[in-house]
Amino acid sequence: MRTYTQLFAVGEFRNLFLANCAGIAAHTSSALALGSLTYAVTGSAALTALSMFGAPLAAVLGSVTLLSAADSLPPRRALTLGASVALAGTAVQAVPGLPIVVRFAVILLVAYLGSIVGGARWALLNDILPAGAYVLARSTMNASVGVMQIAGFGAGGLLLTWLTPYQVFLVATALRAVALALTWFGLRERPARTDARASTARTLRVNRELWSDRGRRALLLNLWLPNGLVVGCEALFLPYAGDRAGFLFAAGALGMLTGDVVVGRFLSPAARRRCVLPLRLLLPLPYLAFLLQPNLPVAMLLALVASVGFAASLPLQEWLIDRSPPQVHGQVLGLHQNGMLVGQAVFAVFAGAVADVAPTHLAVALLAGLSLVTTLLLTRGLRRAGPVPPPAVVAVPVPADS
Repeated sequence: MRTYTQLFAVGEFRNLFLANCAGIAAHTSSALALGSLTYAVTGSAALTALSMFGAPLAAVLGSVTLLSAADSLPPRRALTLGASVALAGTAVQAVPGLPIVVRFAVILLVAYLGSIVGGARWALLNDILPAGAYVLARSTMNASVGVMQIAGFGAGGLLLTWLTPYQVFLVATALRAVALALTWFGLRERPARTDARASTARTLRVNRELWSDRGRRALLLNLWLPNGLVVGCEALFLPYAGDRAGFLFAAGALGMLTGDVVVGRFLSPAARRRCVLPLRLLLPLPYLAFLLQPNLPVAMLLALVASVGFAASLPLQEWLIDRSPPQVHGQVLGLHQNGMLVGQAVFAVFAGAVADVAPTHLAVALLAGLSLVTTLLLTRGLRRAGPVPPPAVVAVPVPADS
């Protein structure tokens, strides 16, 4: 499967794709509304970054408690549960007058549930599609993230000029309802990937086995750290550009979309492997130019070019799947996603804290420099991280009564 026509001929993939689009549009528009509301109430760059990017911190708890549910629950049921909780959480945000601490608690709860079941979405791609289609499918899903971020941030910015943040939350709630309907009615019921019951003991045991392989460990670190530091740069768009920050977010999303389309659709597996290092270096380098405090058009161009580098994660994910057995694909992809989101949240909050005591453009350049250094330090580990046949078993099953 090498073309978009073949990919979208699969009905379940179309529904999963559309549900993802609706969910991302809801997330971006509501995140911008919450960030604007938080900044207006507190005036703090750190709290604004936390409101927009900090929710995935809850993924730490999900990764060490019930992450195994991504394989222990039937995929359709798991994704419906996540979509239902996200719908309820967005509806609560639309209530005027809620204290900021309550709003933060809601987004953390939604993020916790999402961290548990999120891996099921990516593992489901291998169930829906024929072998070898993962990279094209995942790049297409990533492209939907880019398009919907452009639409969500752009439309959210426009809506905030006409509507209150609470009314924008209502629009996001409607989008969440669409995502829920597409998930429940558009996917076929499948059995769970494993018969083992989801538990903290199983989650921790599988995590230890996944982490014990040096190649998998190198892949996870490369997927988590450099990208997270660059998201720290993006977390400062609102303090840097004020009410024009939506244009910077849209430019970054367009760059990510471009990279995903080129790498996922047009490059062979060998070409994808060769482009990993150049793309990883491309990600932080343009943000170093923020030392010169560029104007908005130049800053948009820098964000666009840098974000093409996010496409390096596609071949890295492909290798991660190849190194892991099918019965834990949901958990290993969930671990990748949760670690990535946690890294983004941590570095976004760190970036906001730096920007509270230093000029914003210097904070952006500092995060970019740290990302570049981290990329160079982690490069050696990728030599042992190429795809290999997965082991037959990754962990000793936990008894059903544990």
